[in-house]
Amino acid sequence: MYLYNSATHKKEEFQTHTPGRVEMYTCGPTVYHYAHIGNLRSYIMEDVLEKFLRYEGYDVNRVMNITDVGHLASDADTGEDKMLKGAKRENKSVMDIAKFYTDAFFDDCAKLNIKTPEVVQPATGLIDEFIRVVSGLIDKGYAYVAGGNVYFDTSRLDHYYVFNDHDEEDLAVGVREGVEEDQNKRNKNDFVLWFTKSKFEDQALKWDSPWGVGYPGWHIECSCISMKFNGEYLDLHCGGVDNAFPHHTNEIAQSEAYLGHPWCAQWFHVHHLNTNSGKMSKSKGEFLTVSLLEEKGYDPLAYRFFCLQSHYRKGLVFSWENLDNAAGAYNKLVKRIAALKGGDGEIDREAAARFKEKFLTQVGNDLNTSMGITCLYDVLKAPVNDVTKRAVLADFDQVLSLSLLEKAAQLREKEAAQAKTSGADGFTIQGEGDPAIDALVLQRAQAKKAKNFAEADRIRDELKAQGIEVTDVPGGAVWKRI
Repeated sequence: MYLYNSATHKKEEFQTHTPGRVEMYTCGPTVYHYAHIGNLRSYIMEDVLEKFLRYEGYDVNRVMNITDVGHLASDADTGEDKMLKGAKRENKSVMDIAKFYTDAFFDDCAKLNIKTPEVVQPATGLIDEFIRVVSGLIDKGYAYVAGGNVYFDTSRLDHYYVFNDHDEEDLAVGVREGVEEDQNKRNKNDFVLWFTKSKFEDQALKWDSPWGVGYPGWHIECSCISMKFNGEYLDLHCGGVDNAFPHHTNEIAQSEAYLGHPWCAQWFHVHHLNTNSGKMSKSKGEFLTVSLLEEKGYDPLAYRFFCLQSHYRKGLVFSWENLDNAAGAYNKLVKRIAALKGGDGEIDREAAARFKEKFLTQVGNDLNTSMGITCLYDVLKAPVNDVTKRAVLADFDQVLSLSLLEKAAQLREKEAAQAKTSGADGFTIQGEGDPAIDALVLQRAQAKKAKNFAEADRIRDELKAQGIEVTDVPGGAVWKRI
């Protein structure tokens, strides 16, 4: 597999520290509010990436944090703690808010077929680990105490800006609009590892530390959680592109300073979901959630399909018209799969292997999910039997997770329940609404009524040859494809 590496700015062959095993880390949600569908685009693409790696044969250990303390309104260590903000908004405790929105996040993930990582660690459950690592950074000379807080000293680094060659003045905390300069910092790019009450008197969650009662900074939690559950060498770190600076930049700085060696080889950043008015965010009023999509009648998997039609490194523009188009295409795809015949035919193993090889090549080219979708249509158009098509589609859906065969089965059941045809003398036929099949079922019934059992058996065999099973019921018959 080849992936674009945000740290090197080029597409590279994916390699791991331990052959056959992937240590993968995902920046999880700050659980002070519902996740909007822009947030969830990143988790969808990361989910596909994990499943594709498993499809290729890797053993994947995926770790994700839950931020329930320390993430301030500004990513540059200023403003109110987002968790406290949510608690005040709803007049609840911070931990009540955290539990409610953590559960809501995973409910949304389930609706979008996003797999839960092997390890999910709330920040508040690992405070001792944060204190241990911060103490280690002080001992190594990479951190200092000032004004009661602990700061990382970026001047100790040879190279701080990892992902982009930013103009330092543009990124300087003291000159960015709306961001107040922290007079305790030795350098404008230094960041907080541990806050104390000297900075925020009203913080809801506080713990004892060697530097006073306080709480961890946002950046330190991800480094510590990954080092604890992924080990000292991380193969793949994922997140939204807005996390590249300062969050991921700071993670690299503190992790490599603490470990004394390179930490993460591959960085995977998903670009924004935008509206026509710009980037989607909770503060702009464009607060679109999975629940809202459902209220408007959309299947959440139609949104997943919408995301997979685009490349993760391209901004994706959301509009209701665009979602309608994606939902229409998804429903048509499911309908085509529902029309495939069942039966006991043999799977064409050679053809299936060719399909899989193409899928691995196409999707393995920097997680090109749009080409993965194209592979589905290629299978449907291919001159192979329907048994092979169904098997290959199910195989691909291990990665795409669009529930294609499940949705197709549901559609067939729905159509079967709705499709009833009345024949002579009130004889009722229930099937999938195929007039030619209905006519044969009716002819069979009429032959049986006339005691022409040979003709009835002939029609039954003809139906069976077409993959149709007929069951007689009082007043009619029910048929289905097998």
